[in-house]
Amino acid sequence: MDITLTHAVLLLVTGFFAGIINTLAGGGSNLTLPALMVMGMPAEVANATNRVGVLMQSIVAVLGFKKHGKLDTDDTVPILIPTIVGGLLGAAGAAYAPSEWIKPLLLGTMLLMAFIILVKPSMVAPELGTPVKQVSQTPASWWWLGVAGFYGGFVQAGVGFVLLAALAGSLRYDLVRANALKMLCTLVFTSVALVLFIIEGLIQWLPGLILALSTMFGAHLAVKLAIKAKPDTLKWFLFIMTLVGCIAAMFS
Repeated sequence: MDITLTHAVLLLVTGFFAGIINTLAGGGSNLTLPALMVMGMPAEVANATNRVGVLMQSIVAVLGFKKHGKLDTDDTVPILIPTIVGGLLGAAGAAYAPSEWIKPLLLGTMLLMAFIILVKPSMVAPELGTPVKQVSQTPASWWWLGVAGFYGGFVQAGVGFVLLAALAGSLRYDLVRANALKMLCTLVFTSVALVLFIIEGLIQWLPGLILALSTMFGAHLAVKLAIKAKPDTLKWFLFIMTLVGCIAAMFS
């Protein structure tokens, strides 16, 4: 499809901020999905094209967190297995499900996470020094991670919140390490989803690559912010982004 200068600037700006938001919390796709649809893309094409940027920002974020020693790999395989399975099922559903399902699912997720953060913030932001649990010790985390993978494969927007609930809430990682693992999970199930979307011919590559370029810069900056930020700062940023996600879901 043809890209105007206005469209390119829109993708660069929204992609940059989405890269920051997705790395520190979640919901950045609430910016990029409308930007892609403004260009005339059907919802299912925008949903698929958006994954190009998500994939690239995830790679940058994972490498950044690993460089700073914040990516725990001891329990990676058990964390990734249910995420991959869920992502595969979710992507398959997204390729064939009615697009009008996306908005209610997104809004419901945002409202649930806002409620959890407000009523029981320790569920997504455990205190420093809280012992980390293994997936084998917490069977419920398999379900959380599977649901997160499915949701991410299906709609992507807001999946960071679901992953943080599994990683910080169930496994008790602090927010920085939970964000690092969240980006690794996102990288994996987005790769799975992207393959299916490519097979279905749903990717618009030029806008997808423009978006990817800007999300990469945003993710790079966000990793530096995450390393330096205080836990309370990250917690409030997460809460604010959840509220913004609710508003975006209601009016998108």
